[in-house]
Amino acid sequence: MDATPRVVSVSRDDAHRFSKPAVDEIVLVEGRGVEGDAHSGETVQHRSRVRRDPTQPNLRQVHLVHAELFDELAAAGHEVRPGDLGENVTTRGVDLLALPTGTLLRLGTTAVVELTGLRNPCLQIDGFDHGLLRLVVGRDADGELVRRAGVMGVVRAGGPVRPGDDLTVELPTGAHAALQRSDPPAPRLLPARHPCHAARRTPHAAREPRTGARTTPRQGAHRRHEVRLRHRRPPPRHRPLRTTHRRTNHA
Repeated sequence: MDATPRVVSVSRDDAHRFSKPAVDEIVLVEGRGVEGDAHSGETVQHRSRVRRDPTQPNLRQVHLVHAELFDELAAAGHEVRPGDLGENVTTRGVDLLALPTGTLLRLGTTAVVELTGLRNPCLQIDGFDHGLLRLVVGRDADGELVRRAGVMGVVRAGGPVRPGDDLTVELPTGAHAALQRSDPPAPRLLPARHPCHAARRTPHAAREPRTGARTTPRQGAHRRHEVRLRHRRPPPRHRPLRTTHRRTNHA
C-alpha cells in the first residue's frame, strides 16, 4: 500500500447500472449516501433487497474499492477503471478489506463513512468482463470465502469528496469484528404444501383419529378405495331394445 492514503476517483449514477461514470465531485448526505446516486436512501435501494423487504435500513449507501485491486486485475489481463465495478469512491493506500466493521473513513474535510460490510460479488461482474468474477471472489487456505470487490458503508457526516482528497482511518474502540457480507442472504422459504399433501406425510400415529374413523394403515387404504369407488362415474344406461312384429297375412 502507498504511504499516503487518498481518494483517487469518485463516481455516481442516477440509474441502476452496473458501472458508474467518474465525476469531478460527489456530495455525501448524512444517513442517505451519495447525492444523485441510484443507491442513495435511508432504506434499501438495491433492487434485489427492495423486492425482499423495502423497509430494511440501507447499509450499502456508499461503495468503496481500493485501486490496488485494479492493478492486480490488470496483471491478470483485465482492464478495469475506477467506477467500472460500480463503486462510488476509489481509494489508494488503505487495505479496505482488512478493516474491521465500524471503522470510520474520513474523506476530505467533513465527510465520514462508517464501514458496514463487504460487497458480495455477483454474476454481473462476469457480464462486464468474462472471467473477472473468479478473480474477485475465491477461497483462502482454510476454505473460507473471500470477497475482494470492495466494502460498503453508511454516511455518518456529509460533505463533498473529490479525487486527491486525504483519507483518514479511525478504528472502532473495543473488540474488532472482521467485515462480513453486508447483505446476508434471505432465509430459504419452502413452498407451502397443500393440506392434503401435508396430511399424507403425517405418520398415522400422529394423526388425530376422527370419530368412527379407522386408524390402521390397511383400513385407511380400504377407505380411500371406497372413496374412489363412490366417485367413479356410473356406467351409461342402456335403453331396452325395441322389437318390431311383422304382420303376416294368413291365407
